[in-house]
Order: sequence, then C-alpha cells, then structure tokens
Amino acid sequence: MNQQGRPTRPSGEGSVTSQNNNSIAEPLIFEQGQENRCGVDFPALPQYQERLGGLRRESKIGLPGLSEPQVVRHYTRLSQKNFSIDGNFYPLGSCTMKHNPRLNEKMARLPGFADLHPLQPVSTVQGALELIDQLAFWLKTLTGMPAVAMPQAAGAHGEFCGMATIKAALAARGEKRTKVLAPESAHGTNPATAAALGFVVETIPANPQGRVDLEVLKAKLGPDVAAIMLTNPNTCGLFERDMIEIAEAVHSVGAYFYCDGANFNAIVGRVRPADLGIDAMHINLHKTFSTPHGGGGPGAGPVVLSEELARFAPLPYVVRDENGFRLIEHAKDSIGRLKGFHGQMGMFVRALTYMLSHGADGLWQVSSDAVLNANYILASLKEVMTASFDGPCMHEALFDDRFLKDTGVTTLDLAKALLDEGFHPMTMYFPLVVHGALLIEPTETESRETLDRFIEVMRILAEKAQTGHVDWFHEAPRHTPLRRLDETQAARKPVLKWIP
Repeated sequence: MNQQGRPTRPSGEGSVTSQNNNSIAEPLIFEQGQENRCGVDFPALPQYQERLGGLRRESKIGLPGLSEPQVVRHYTRLSQKNFSIDGNFYPLGSCTMKHNPRLNEKMARLPGFADLHPLQPVSTVQGALELIDQLAFWLKTLTGMPAVAMPQAAGAHGEFCGMATIKAALAARGEKRTKVLAPESAHGTNPATAAALGFVVETIPANPQGRVDLEVLKAKLGPDVAAIMLTNPNTCGLFERDMIEIAEAVHSVGAYFYCDGANFNAIVGRVRPADLGIDAMHINLHKTFSTPHGGGGPGAGPVVLSEELARFAPLPYVVRDENGFRLIEHAKDSIGRLKGFHGQMGMFVRALTYMLSHGADGLWQVSSDAVLNANYILASLKEVMTASFDGPCMHEALFDDRFLKDTGVTTLDLAKALLDEGFHPMTMYFPLVVHGALLIEPTETESRETLDRFIEVMRILAEKAQTGHVDWFHEAPRHTPLRRLDETQAARKPVLKWIP
C-alpha cells in the first residue's frame, strides 16, 4: 500500500493482490498496455498528410496498446467490482437509490428519442415537444402548481432556478431583500444556492422533535427576508407539520416560500405542495420518478412555480398553438437561459414512462410503500439502535450513534462492516442535527425479504459492537476489492493520474 492508500499493483492481467487473497487488484489499463499492440487496424492516411502540407504528429499520444479482448475484459472486470442497485440493496438515505425499471430504459432508447439532435428544426421534433408538454402537465397536476420550468440539469440547478425567479420577482417589486432563512435540516445545497445568488443565509434551528422551530422562525422574519428554503419531508425523515402556518408567516412579511422537493417521493399522490402555500419547488426526477442519478450533469430538476413567479421562468419553454408545438425563446420578464438546450430528453422519457405505467393509483401506492418500508425498518431496529426522534417517520429512518457509546466502534466502522455483508452503507454523519447519523432509506422498490435480511444484519452488527468486537470492526471491510483505505490521505492526496 502506498502513501495515498492505493495498493501497489503487480504487473500482468488479473494479478492476485497480497493484501487480500479474496480479491483481484485490477491493473490500470495503462499498466496493461504494450507498445505496438492494437486491437484495431487503422488505414494509412497519406492523402490527409498531403493536404496538410506534410504536417504530422511527431510525439506519441500516450494511449495504452491493448488487444480487443484485453479492453473488453478490463472494463467488464471493473463493472463487476462496482456496487450497483442492480446487484444489491442500496439504502442511501436522502438519495433514493431505487430500482430503475427496464421499461423506462427501453422507451428512452427508442430511435425517435435517442437519435434526436437539439438543433433539429422544431417541425421535426413535434413528438418530443409533446412529451415534454405532457410531462410538464403531470408535474403541475401532482403538485397543484400552475407552471413548471423544465430546462434545469439537476436538483441543485433547479434550486438555483427557483430562487432566481424569487430574486427576479422581488426586483420587479422594487425590493432588494438580502436574507434567506434555511432550517438546520435543509439539504446542504439550499444555503449554497442562496449564497450563490447573493443572499445572506440565516439558520433556523430544529426543535426537540426534529422539525423547524416555529417560534425562532417567526422571530427572524422581517422586511429584509427574501425567502425561506425548507425541505419537506425534511432530512430527518420527518414531515414538517407546521407547513401552512409557516407559509402564512412567511407571506405576511412579503417573502416567498421555497420548498426543496427532493423528498417528494414520500408524499407524491397524497399531498399537493400548492395546498401548503409553497411558491416554488424543484423536483428530482431520479428520486421520485425513477430516472437514473444525474452523475453531476445529465439529470433533470424541473421547478414548479406559483402564478406570481411563473412569468419569470427560464427559457425556453414549450407552448402549443394551431400550428403545433413550439419553443418560446424570448420573454420580457424571464430570468433567461439556464442551460444550452431544453432539459434532458432521456430523463423526460423515463419519468413520463414511470408516471404512465403507474397511473394515479400507482403513484399513490409508491409513496405509501416508501413510508411503510421506512417505518418497518425503524420499528425493527429501534430496540438495538437509537432512533434520533420519535416515530413514525416518512421515507427514511434516522438513527444516531448513542447505541455505540463507549464501545470504541464508530458510525464509519459500522458502515465498513456492512460492506462485507453485501449492502451499500446508509448515509453517514448526515443530517448534522444528530451526532454520528445513520440515515436509512429503503425506497418503495425493495421486497420484504430484502428488508428482513438487512434488518437481521444490522441487528447482528449492533449487538457485535456492544460486546467488545472493536478490532473486528476496525479491520472491516475484508471482502471488498480493496480493504480500508487511509481516508484522510485519499481525500487530501488523491491519485488522479497514472505516472509510469
């Protein structure tokens, strides 16, 4: 193991690592490459050299030389080392790692959708625009909101969009408000978004029940407050019971109510955000409507808007007239473009497929099962672990590390041991309102058998931690491709490039 926590790799394909006889240290593709080896025959290109006046590259590009079987096997082996939702349970709280139905993938790969180009004439993409319009209709119906902005590339991008419309609305009123209120239980992107738009963020503490302290909130409201950014259900997995009273208090001082809709999957089909007094809310299509996670870019974060904010929505947006569907590219009050093109078509196809295949009754069942599964885990583990707040919870169950006190075992140790049992760890150390947090979200797509196995493993690990097996936990994981790394060094001195 070198200083950065990376194993020293023996040369050769599939060499056995000395540190773990149960795993294979996959050599980097550069380490496997050999000069003058290539799996592809490239034709000579003298005509291009002549056209360029004999110009040619003298230095090597530096790509590895491998045969086709070597390339295929390398990336196949890497894929087999990945932990994925297709292979095992992924109880990552607040990220909703649910199953992505294969029907969605099949629809997104239809040539009419997969082969679209964003610069095609509008007359040739009428079907795509109709799909976006239909998805927008159902998002408005499910939330009760009159307008929705579709271009945003991710949930955080959606937050920026919603707060930008609020800032524009305040400017149109001739007001320059400087403050945004954000509860302790809000997602971390909420205060970051407000700060990026030039607002000063003030934190609202949680009450002993894990919800917004209403009295502190009311005391902080005033003419300088632009908005509150509140997550509901919040990141403690709890429904904010005072939503309507909060909305009334916020609106009474002329401020706006922004809701982080990342956890909409817990209430979809049951609660319409518009009925709670919300002015703007982003929707993570991957969390509620089963599209794959965005991976930092190719996701989707539509934002539903109140009537007062609708005219400030970003461009472009889809309208329908007697000539069919078209994109509005210019609008006087709009905040302008937030993305080069209109959203992410593949995610739109997947989300609408999920909606249509479930129907209204199916989406109602989605939120029912998500909440039922989380409460099943909470009820089954609260005897051996310490629940942070009294139940019931919504879509995720929150525990803290009080049950590990004086054992020498930490939240991180427990998560590492869980890897050896075939489960991805839950979210750790978040939300920050509880110490040593373990946030577990089973989603609605897991079976009773899977949850029972997870519960059994968690009970065994909790009891093992309390009976003196400290060294055993500190040595975990044992059966992963790599053993435990020096996480501090890995974060501060990561190995990001191959050096021969």
